[in-house]
Amino acid sequence: MAKRIQLVLNQDIYKLGKFGDLVDVAPGYARNYLLPKNLATFVTPGILKQVERRRELERQRQEELKQKAVEQKAALEKLGNLKIAKQVGENNAIFGTVTSQDVADIIQGSTEMEVDKRGITIPDIGSLGTYEAEIKLHSDVSAKVNIEVVASE
Repeated sequence: MAKRIQLVLNQDIYKLGKFGDLVDVAPGYARNYLLPKNLATFVTPGILKQVERRRELERQRQEELKQKAVEQKAALEKLGNLKIAKQVGENNAIFGTVTSQDVADIIQGSTEMEVDKRGITIPDIGSLGTYEAEIKLHSDVSAKVNIEVVASE
């Protein structure tokens, strides 16, 4: 079996790695595809230092994002109940539904903090009451907020 070659990727390659990753590939794949198209370069001590520096910068950036998410979580959990007014029919059933966009708008209106609606998980809300929504702020940080659905006047 042929020896594998270690390369550093110059750009993201599907199912192989991201920019700056060290990868072990077959010699033919490296010689015939990656190197001629300038998708990767050979590993040298200088390039290894650059890769390590990039990884350290990325780690620091992720740590800053996580710290910011922890601060947002503390601010969101101080809010208490968020009130959303909806039209009500028979048996306290609401018309329509409460969406993650509604929750994001209420949070932005009360705290001036932008929250991505794709990170909000809410239960199916079909009637008046209090519900708990989970907001994913970072891959490791999520906050829970209470949503109170009230009748609009």
